[in-house]
Amino acid sequence: MQNFVYLIGCERTRELALVDPAWAIDSLLARVDELGYTPVAALVTHYHPDHVGGEIFGQKIEGLAALLERRGMKVYAHRAEADGVRKVTGISESDLARVDSDDTVSIGDVEVRFLHTPGHTPGSQCFLVRNQLVSGDTLFIRGCGRVDLPGSDSGEMFASMRKLAALPDDLVLLPGHNYAEIASSTLGEEKRLNPYLRIPTAEMWRGLMG
Repeated sequence: MQNFVYLIGCERTRELALVDPAWAIDSLLARVDELGYTPVAALVTHYHPDHVGGEIFGQKIEGLAALLERRGMKVYAHRAEADGVRKVTGISESDLARVDSDDTVSIGDVEVRFLHTPGHTPGSQCFLVRNQLVSGDTLFIRGCGRVDLPGSDSGEMFASMRKLAALPDDLVLLPGHNYAEIASSTLGEEKRLNPYLRIPTAEMWRGLMG
């Protein structure tokens, strides 16, 4: 269940955002310090404990609460997901920045655009960063997020797949988990090889996904 944690940094200001920081907070911060950056934000793709910390299947996972104990910063979550983040992690409302689709945040000179992609959870979101798409558990290499969990919605996932399929082919896809033989892809390759991006109608989607 361990997820990818991405670091989005500005070389000029040496500021940095952590995407879905979980599992080993001290090691993550040690790496940030080693690189010579200052963490100023945490960006949340969705509220599941393997991405933000909390308890699942009887296992306690380090995450946002431990991060905020060590360093002060805002946690950016989609408006539909923020209450879930609070409940799962125990962080406070004052720690949160609630965002909507197409909102942006600047990490130094680097702009991050939030893209709401519900389906796996109601407030799942991806991050557009220059020529990269950080997709969380919405889109995987040759796959997509589960829609059989509490809060999931198969119809919304289909709409999110169509939204992502409309983005440029040259975007580098950075998924939330390592579920393939490669760690990254391009959106063009996924449009060609990922069956979930190739389903053209909601009726065909329902036949496959329910």
